[in-house]
Amino acid sequence: MILYGAPNPAPNPRRVRIFLAEKGIDLPETPVSLMKGEHKSPEHRARNSLGQVPTLVLDDGTAISETVAICRYFDETQPEPPLFGRTPVEKALVDMWIRRVEFTVMQPVGNFWRHAHPRTAALLTQYKDFGESNREAYGKALSWLDRELAGRAFIAGEAYSMADICALTTVDFADWIGLPVPDDLSNVRAWRERVSARPSAQA
Repeated sequence: MILYGAPNPAPNPRRVRIFLAEKGIDLPETPVSLMKGEHKSPEHRARNSLGQVPTLVLDDGTAISETVAICRYFDETQPEPPLFGRTPVEKALVDMWIRRVEFTVMQPVGNFWRHAHPRTAALLTQYKDFGESNREAYGKALSWLDRELAGRAFIAGEAYSMADICALTTVDFADWIGLPVPDDLSNVRAWRERVSARPSAQA
């Protein structure tokens, strides 16, 4: 199988690398240059019609895209350690938190990146007022997450999970594009320090 991805700071390929590191799966990433537009090439669009990374191509030619779908595949093929929960309740909570992270925390980061950051100005028509408005939206999302993290070690409960991977890659990317975690959000900052200390976070 072949895993197509891109190096940091691209957050989505990093999700899969962290997941694989947690699983102890050695699968080298085949780089696709975003700077050179290789992800939009006909060759890559044949694997992923949206022209995005990461994409996992299995030995039989099946192509799986979207980070959570790729990670679910590996969680099924190598169940230990489980990163999507063990019990029905744990699995439901991890799914719930992945969705919350993506829609509540990640969405304003993506909007700011696309519409307010100078690196993307040449890629699309930017609506800068809208882009800048996402600073406040992201700040509110982090404040909500800070309250939710009170009294627990990880986002979906007591066990490290895919929800933490999704959140860490989002928060780290946000910091890189100029959206740092406020100093007063002690729960988010403690959680980030905790999950960043895991060896997998260096993937």
